[in-house]
Amino acid sequence: MDEVDRKLLELLRENSRLTYTKMALILGVSEGTIRQRIRKLLASGVIVRFTIETTTDCPEALVMIYTSPNFSTSKVAKQIMRIRGIKCISEVAGQYDIFVIVSGVDISSVNDSIDDIRSISGIENTYTLFVLRKWR
Repeated sequence: MDEVDRKLLELLRENSRLTYTKMALILGVSEGTIRQRIRKLLASGVIVRFTIETTTDCPEALVMIYTSPNFSTSKVAKQIMRIRGIKCISEVAGQYDIFVIVSGVDISSVNDSIDDIRSISGIENTYTLFVLRKWR
């Protein structure tokens, strides 16, 4: 990844609805370059998916995951990414190995996602906090 890729990712994080033409204009490259770079970022796994944020108050939970030392934390994280409702995944250092933010349309859908997380081989323990109020 070079500086153009980093700036492209920053643009997409700010507004993923920008057209390729608009991104090309902002970054001073051709529309074809933008198209090609996004294709490569998707193929390499740097961009995992395109999604939306809503202003509705969807329930969220913070799930801290402890993995077995016999399992690759990265492989477990990649399996978690496939679960519906996963908003963010981070590998972390400390008592837990993976930190996940789960979102859903209701508490039941969030709980279903957490159950799916718990069913993955290599996960020994989870600790879940439901978000009551967000300030930012």
